[in-house]
Amino acid sequence: MKFRTRLRVTFIVIIVLPLILTAVAFLGIGLYLMNAQKGFPIARLDYTTMTENMREVAAATDDVFFDLKEQIEEDSSRLADLEYLDMVNSQIPHKTTYIIVRKDDDLYYAGNQEAAEMIFSRLPGYGEGGTAENPDIYYDEMDKFVKQLDFMFPDGHPGSAFVVTKVNTLISRKLLVDMFVAIFLILIFTSIVLTRWIHRGVFNPINELNIAMRKIKEGNFDYVLQTDAKGEIGDLYRNYEDMRLRLKETTEENRESERQNRELVSNISHDLKTPITAIKGYVEGIMDGVAVTPEKMDKYIKTIYNKANDMERLINELTYYSGIDNNRIPYNFHRINVADYFGDCIEEVGLDLEQKNIELNYSNLVQPETVIIADPEQMKKVINNIISNSVKYMDKPKGAIDIRILDEVESIRIEIEDNGKGIAQKDLPKIFERFYRTDASRNSAQGGSGIGLSIVKKIIEDHGGYIWATSKEGEGTCIHFVLRKYIELQDDK
Repeated sequence: MKFRTRLRVTFIVIIVLPLILTAVAFLGIGLYLMNAQKGFPIARLDYTTMTENMREVAAATDDVFFDLKEQIEEDSSRLADLEYLDMVNSQIPHKTTYIIVRKDDDLYYAGNQEAAEMIFSRLPGYGEGGTAENPDIYYDEMDKFVKQLDFMFPDGHPGSAFVVTKVNTLISRKLLVDMFVAIFLILIFTSIVLTRWIHRGVFNPINELNIAMRKIKEGNFDYVLQTDAKGEIGDLYRNYEDMRLRLKETTEENRESERQNRELVSNISHDLKTPITAIKGYVEGIMDGVAVTPEKMDKYIKTIYNKANDMERLINELTYYSGIDNNRIPYNFHRINVADYFGDCIEEVGLDLEQKNIELNYSNLVQPETVIIADPEQMKKVINNIISNSVKYMDKPKGAIDIRILDEVESIRIEIEDNGKGIAQKDLPKIFERFYRTDASRNSAQGGSGIGLSIVKKIIEDHGGYIWATSKEGEGTCIHFVLRKYIELQDDK
């Protein structure tokens, strides 16, 4: 759930839930009290059955009631005096309390004429009201509380005096206290529910995320956070997982890069040491006068020259590797006729292989007009690297390298196959990795930086092609790579 939605729900719950629970509690208690008196329009109550508020009402009218009672016992004739009744009625402190006096069945006096007319017909007859011990009557439907006293007028007619009080509410102080306690408990319950909900939905995930970030800080990229949550928390978890995986991948790549750089320095150092040692040895031989004949001197100089070329090749590979690592290989793409281009390459490579007693076989099975888009210099580097690799691992007295160009409808496939010692199946998937070498012994005859085939793979992929190898130990290796043809669109006219 989103934080915004969670805040809205919290806001609504804080307001609505306490109101609902309070209303339920209030209605429950109120209905209980109201139903207790349902069906009894005239109920004879004593103080033990009244609510506290009604007790207060009764107590407030007791003074008037007892004054009238004493007056009746002393001299009931005074209740026939209207001035006396006006004086008693005016001294009542509660405005909702008034006196009614009835003579026979007629209204003799009313402290509140309008209200008296509404209840007069409902008043009990002479001798039918409350007793002296329990004179209280409650009219539920009219919310009137009545006390009755019967007496005799001086002329012998029966009379009744009523002290009537309008009961405005049935809520007692005890009920108010109970409701206050109920509201307090409702608020505590609401706060506990919301606190647990927010804690479970917000603070627990944040604490887990904090632990996970601490793990990242310590370099532990294997601490996984999994969640099905929606909203911001789910987004945070998923973003953490993306960050963790990328950091882990980046860290592993950096470690691998550092390892490869160390290996590169070690390889280059080792491979440079061999020709440098040879050059120093031959130069010392010349300086010491060992090369006493022109033939021997020529041999020494040629050897020094070849070793210097080996050093230059290694340095060039290192420079080229730096360009690959920084994606700064310069490409100049052109439309190249396949037959013409590879024919020139074969002619150039063939002379060098002939000197090394290696037979070169070439076959072109594509149409003469077949064209590709490629960088001629970089593609030549691909051919030279693959062939030099075949020469390096040639172990037969009579070596052979076959170059075939095959047509694959929209692409061409170039195969360069040798009859060298081959590559083990376990090593075959790794030969295009940087710095990978199958010659663990690193003898001088088969040395190298280990980046030649990785350079080839990079160039082919930058041309939009792909490359792979097949091999059998003891029989030879074949490098395959595919390049798309250039097909010129025809205008429809």
